[in-house]
Amino acid sequence: MLLALDTATPACTAALFAEDGRLIDRADEVMARGHAERLMPLLERMLDGRRPSAILVGCGPGSFTGLRVGIAAAHGMAIGWGVPLHGMSTLALIAAGVASDGPVAVALTGGHGELFVQQFERNPLEEAGPLASLSPASAAAVIDAPVIVGSGAAVLVAERGHGEALEVPAAAANALFLPASLRSLAPRPVYARAPDAKAPLPKVAA
Repeated sequence: MLLALDTATPACTAALFAEDGRLIDRADEVMARGHAERLMPLLERMLDGRRPSAILVGCGPGSFTGLRVGIAAAHGMAIGWGVPLHGMSTLALIAAGVASDGPVAVALTGGHGELFVQQFERNPLEEAGPLASLSPASAAAVIDAPVIVGSGAAVLVAERGHGEALEVPAAAANALFLPASLRSLAPRPVYARAPDAKAPLPKVAA
């Protein structure tokens, strides 16, 4: 069995798949905060004593705290159970939940007034552009998909002056719709911009 989970956005979501890809069970909760308190009880209830043979975890980009909650939990379970662990793109996971055959873009609210954005093609789902952290104006200049989803969708559509903004939560039940390249990532946080903290420059002797 494969356990998929993602906590990079307000959706605390998990799903359990059989070896043939059949969805066995799923659990989804949307919350502003509290992923650390809710994730393990949610997983315990969904697994009901079953032990997965592999784990797939959402790697963002997304909430700094939520992202680490899911990845830390996934690493702990993988070590405890002795099973392989891989990462998946949170933006692709959101795009996988859109009922549209045409291009779709995901826009999530990021830091410093920027948006995490990426465009995808559908059926099959595949990347149509790079992941980036951009100002709404810069994102409006490069994202041309008619449908925008995610927490920053309304901002991006307003900046462009056209398109449809949808709120589509991440759902781990859609994990197997992702192409192999987007669900075989290293299980660590994906950043769309450089971190704010920078290492100090070494001192030079006088």
